[in-house]
Amino acid sequence: MTYSSATGALFPAQNLRILIADDHALVRGGLALVVAMAAPDCKVFEANSYNQVIEVLSTQADIDLIMLDLNMPGMDVNTSLTSIRRQWPDVPIIVVSVRDDIDSIRTAMATGVSGYIPKSLPPNVTLSAIKLILEGGIYVPPHVLNFIDDVAAPAQNLQPNPTVDLTRRQQDVLKLMQSGLSNQAIADQLGLTLPTIKMHVSALFKKLQVKNRTEAVAFYGKAQED
Repeated sequence: MTYSSATGALFPAQNLRILIADDHALVRGGLALVVAMAAPDCKVFEANSYNQVIEVLSTQADIDLIMLDLNMPGMDVNTSLTSIRRQWPDVPIIVVSVRDDIDSIRTAMATGVSGYIPKSLPPNVTLSAIKLILEGGIYVPPHVLNFIDDVAAPAQNLQPNPTVDLTRRQQDVLKLMQSGLSNQAIADQLGLTLPTIKMHVSALFKKLQVKNRTEAVAFYGKAQED
């Protein structure tokens, strides 16, 4: 099912493939409407259990984002999230949950998800959080941010070479950028969609703390020499 927003889009990405997983149809529908405001013309896939999540990820290529409820049948915070992250390490995950306590959020973030959105958040805040994550950022609820800074934003001095923190796919994109390929050419080379490549490039800029492709390539070249 494709949800689109013709006007007022806050994020310019087109044709993203987003999986919304929740065992309540009403919640899935509400999230789909918010997602459509952040990513016009996105294609939404739905799942109502952990097994269905795995089925969608296994059968549908190039899922760009997962929005995942923790209370679905078959879900376990530690093993389920860790398993998904291990099998699909390049797909960002947003946990969407009724739980908003520090321990639940800390546990989820420790698995490497890209964000945690309590269901109590108003739609406009949820929209901003989704937009941030689509741009390569990480969202943590403000009321717990100070307690999990070590998870949400690892200290730079623990990563003397930031390329260590890049995912395999981000490293692939960076190598092709060094070859002078355009985003579309990189997408063709890797068999991915253009919006997916744009998200990886945006995430690269943030991780490497650079502003453009030239700086990113220069950084990569220097890192290879060190």
